[in-house]
Amino acid sequence: MITVNDRAAIRHAYYLEHKSIRQIARELGFSRNTITKALESAEPPTYTMRTPRRAPKLDAYRQRIEDLFHQNAQLPPKQRYTATRIFQIVQEEGFPGSLSTVRAYVGHLRRQHQRPRTFLPLQFDPGQDAQVDWGEAQVDLAGTRVTVQVFVMTLCSSHRTFVMAVPTQRQEAFLAGHEAAFRFFGGVPHRISYDNLTTALQICVQGRTRPEQDTFTVFRSHYLFTAHFCTPEAPQEKGRVEHRVGFSRRNYFVPLPQVPTYDDLNTHLHTCCQRDDVRIVHGETQSIGTLWQQEHPRLRPLPPHPLDYAVTRTVRLTRSSQVAFETNRYSVPVDQARSTLILKATPFRIDLLTEQAVIASHPRCYDRDQDILNPLHYLPLLQQRPGAFAHAQPLRQWREQWPADYERLLTRFQARHPDGRGVREFIEVLHLHRRYPAELVAEAIAFAVTYQCSDAASVLALLHQLQQDTRPDAAVDLSTQPQLQQIAQQPLDLQQYDRLLNQGD
Repeated sequence: MITVNDRAAIRHAYYLEHKSIRQIARELGFSRNTITKALESAEPPTYTMRTPRRAPKLDAYRQRIEDLFHQNAQLPPKQRYTATRIFQIVQEEGFPGSLSTVRAYVGHLRRQHQRPRTFLPLQFDPGQDAQVDWGEAQVDLAGTRVTVQVFVMTLCSSHRTFVMAVPTQRQEAFLAGHEAAFRFFGGVPHRISYDNLTTALQICVQGRTRPEQDTFTVFRSHYLFTAHFCTPEAPQEKGRVEHRVGFSRRNYFVPLPQVPTYDDLNTHLHTCCQRDDVRIVHGETQSIGTLWQQEHPRLRPLPPHPLDYAVTRTVRLTRSSQVAFETNRYSVPVDQARSTLILKATPFRIDLLTEQAVIASHPRCYDRDQDILNPLHYLPLLQQRPGAFAHAQPLRQWREQWPADYERLLTRFQARHPDGRGVREFIEVLHLHRRYPAELVAEAIAFAVTYQCSDAASVLALLHQLQQDTRPDAAVDLSTQPQLQQIAQQPLDLQQYDRLLNQGD
């Protein structure tokens, strides 16, 4: 077979140089038939297989495989013949070939009978539609590689997207993502499209209806948007957000973010979303930020106050001054404890309340069977029972983290008061954490170790000294009081003290 260049040379010699076929054959070394075909067309001929390639092992079983494949049209979707099952059947009937041969032929049959999927191009009015979806990504959080859940909401008209990382896909995190997205967009879209999420929908017991969760219905009613739930297994119905989930994972989480807390991670994601405003999406003539400026006035205004989306539970206090939530136990201040409390859970915090106020807050724990203890909650009880100092679990956890100066001060107190008073004095020092900032108390303890203090009163005095304003006093303007300008400037007369003593005699 001649090359494209050979074909071009033949045609150039014949049509431009007006050489004969005989001369071209002699100069270029091709047969006359080859030259004649090259002169008929500049395009090389395409190869067409006239007869199917022989497959000695497969040929005898082609019809059987095709019959099994066509039976799938009458079978339930989840109980159809797979390529592996077809191979097992024909193998039992004597097929000598391999599984890969059957798989290749079944794939060929699928491609012949599969209708290509086509979709309608969509266009959205500004402010009308948004789409929501979840994704996952890995980050280095406080030095540990963890998988975070990524909440994504995108405005369909302007393509502006909000991305937020949370520890879980529970309903409170789902609603927290909405509330943060509405604040980021500066308004609420009229309609939001979702998958069939259990955080928004109840599980269908029968029929095709999909009732909403009551909490989600209240949330939707508060922000006045309509929810649209896509057809199951039809992700193309919310293709914009499906694309943005992958886009954010590839662009906002590469390289892997290394952050100490979720707050730092979400600050990073918020910055990434704002920077994306300058990008022009394929098919648009203006940037995302410009399109959002046009869409923003069409969004519903935010309500005067946000909705409290926290999970609320009534909990009972245990004998260890703790309450249980999702297998974990959270401490309560012993001097404010009540037999029954209100627990409010957000994606990141646990708050414990009486009827009047919040009495304790903890970072939310997503592990199982953990004790989340604040040692300050148990100090009043420890003041009454100082003998439990060495074995109290909250104190043992705290001692693993507090500065070395704390241990030095405790050792000095115990050496100065070996009868147990040293421990009581040290508990009084720890009690200062309930009234003063931890950094200030740690600084006072460091000075106490330097000055070799041996009681809690000395540490308190140092704490008060650190709190005093050390800025120099401003000079007093005495220009209008000339008689006072010489005060504190005249020379000292020490004989005044002798005269005072003599008068006393």
